[in-house]
Amino acid sequence: MFLMRLSSQPAPALAAWGNAWLSGHVGLDEAVDAVERSGPHLVGQVPLRSWLAELRPVGLRSFRLALPAPGDPLGLTGPAPFNEAAVEAGQAVLASVTDSGTGFAVPDSIVGLVPAEDLRGSSYAGISWRLFECRPSVPDVPSLAEADGRLTLAIRDVTEVLMEIDDVNGRRGEALNALRADTDSALPPGYPARAHRVDALAARLKLVLGIAEELAGSNLTASQMHRREEALRLLDRAVRRARVAAHNAVLEPAR
Repeated sequence: MFLMRLSSQPAPALAAWGNAWLSGHVGLDEAVDAVERSGPHLVGQVPLRSWLAELRPVGLRSFRLALPAPGDPLGLTGPAPFNEAAVEAGQAVLASVTDSGTGFAVPDSIVGLVPAEDLRGSSYAGISWRLFECRPSVPDVPSLAEADGRLTLAIRDVTEVLMEIDDVNGRRGEALNALRADTDSALPPGYPARAHRVDALAARLKLVLGIAEELAGSNLTASQMHRREEALRLLDRAVRRARVAAHNAVLEPAR
């Protein structure tokens, strides 16, 4: 119910490595190679590397991650066609572009990118990005500090719920071990240490979420089942907010 709709996570990778490239921490080839680990990417009909190289001279400034879900348009700015496509995919990227060559302080133009699996024949597997014109506004998303705090509370709640669920084939123990395991952050160089920590914790909780959803919980009363579903919904919400905050952390104002 709460898992992403694509088998891969191209939007977080594009947002993170795109920002690392724009800030000078990695080169274009390294960034594109990291994004395309699972296969080639096309933006419209243009290879991702070419699209990025062509857009930077006309003012490509930053990438923001969106991880929406039905009823929760996290990171989206509209209009409706973009929001609907992003919710269906479960992920999107908002690219900020400014015509820096005009000499005037013009508002940013926001380009929305929504990924879809691009399968051709038996051997080609990649990602195709659809482009949308978006409203030039900053999405309403939590700060890194806010997301970090909510994630900590979510850990407590999901631990309590897991202890109420039947341990089917040892999967409850697997989930509890995943909560304690060390996980590397998927963020590239240039992100603050707190963003790396939050991203790694969110990755662990995303794994726990998947395991918890698979457990039948046959020993639960109706009241306990309702609490389990609510806890998993809140965990999914906290994980998505933490991942968005971590991937957008380089865009937060310095304090």
